[in-house]
Formats: sequence, structure tokens, C-alpha cells
Amino acid sequence: MRLRDAELVAIDFESTGVVGAHPNEPWQLGMVWITGGTVTGRACSQWLRVGERPFNRYAPGQHHQLRAELAAAPTLGELWPELQGWWLGHPLVAHNIGTERSFLTQAAPLHALGPWIDTLQVARHVYPRLPAHGLEVLLDHLGLMGQVAERCPGLLPHDALFDAVGCAVLLIHFLSLPGWAEVEVEALVGLSATVYRQERRRGRSQN
Repeated sequence: MRLRDAELVAIDFESTGVVGAHPNEPWQLGMVWITGGTVTGRACSQWLRVGERPFNRYAPGQHHQLRAELAAAPTLGELWPELQGWWLGHPLVAHNIGTERSFLTQAAPLHALGPWIDTLQVARHVYPRLPAHGLEVLLDHLGLMGQVAERCPGLLPHDALFDAVGCAVLLIHFLSLPGWAEVEVEALVGLSATVYRQERRRGRSQN
């Protein structure tokens, strides 16, 4: 299926990070639909329950101001009946998919989720010579931050909804590039860092 014809969901989790024996846990979920090559108005932002545990000191976001809200929020597993329609039967998109894929797999281990499109790996292939490919860096470099801010008034990077919308806007940016009109979903699934590193080495050798 062509990417521009697909229904996709862009997902972002904010998480606690690992601290000692405490595993990495999600504390916020953000999602937005991409339909027909456009970010739709259908979005979701949800706090997730985190108990009395420390957060990694490098974990971004405003979690330190939200401990009461997080203590009273539902878990990801409890939200499954309500939100499974977001996750089943269509491609899922995230920037550096490891965290998002891991949390959803833990919440729904008996379901086949995806296919997954990783906009980090796509960006590395499209712009291999950029020194960094973090989501915020890419949105700034490509002049896309304003589009995200318009769709997420009052939010900032490292809010899960802001980052999910940023991921979606980045994917739609790729669709605007020459030669992308006919790109299929399958072409973007499974892009690997190995190929990116090979392209980087090839580029340096040609300079």
C-alpha cells in the first residue's frame, strides 16, 4: 500500500528511565492519526500510572510536577479495551521505535502489532549527512516546529502528544519530497542502522 493512502498512528511514550531495580515504565502516552497523507484532528494524550518509584534524573518532561496525577492514572493494560483500535490493524509510526514497541508489546503480548515505521531510520536515510537525527533537532532543522506547535498549543517537546504529532509531521514531510508520491509502507518497514552507517562511511570517503 502507498504510504500516502494508508491509515497510520504515530505514537510516543514518555518514560521513567531505569533506576536501580526499577525498570523503565511509561508515564505518558501520546498518539495521533495520519490519514491520506495528513495529520488528522483525532489525537490522544493520556497520563499512565506510576507508583512510588524514582525517575531517572535524565528522564525528560514534567513528571516531577505530576506525581499525584500519575498515581491516580490507569495503566497501559487497563486502557487496552478502550484504545486497542488505535493499535491493531494498521501501521504504527514512532521516532526510534524501540521504546514504543516494547511498551505496547508488554501491554498486549498476544497481539501482532505493526508493521512499524521508524522515522529516525527514515531520516537517517533521507538526510545521512546531518550530524544528529533526534526528533527535536530534525523539526528545527527542517522548519517544521511551527507546524507542530500550531497543532499542540501550549505543549513543548518531550510531551508525548507533542512528540507524536512531531513524528507525524516529519513523516508527512518525507511524503512531500521528490519521488515519494509512490513510496509504499513496506519500503520503510525494517530500515536498519547498518545501512545508514554504510551510507555515512561512503559519503565520507567521497569527500
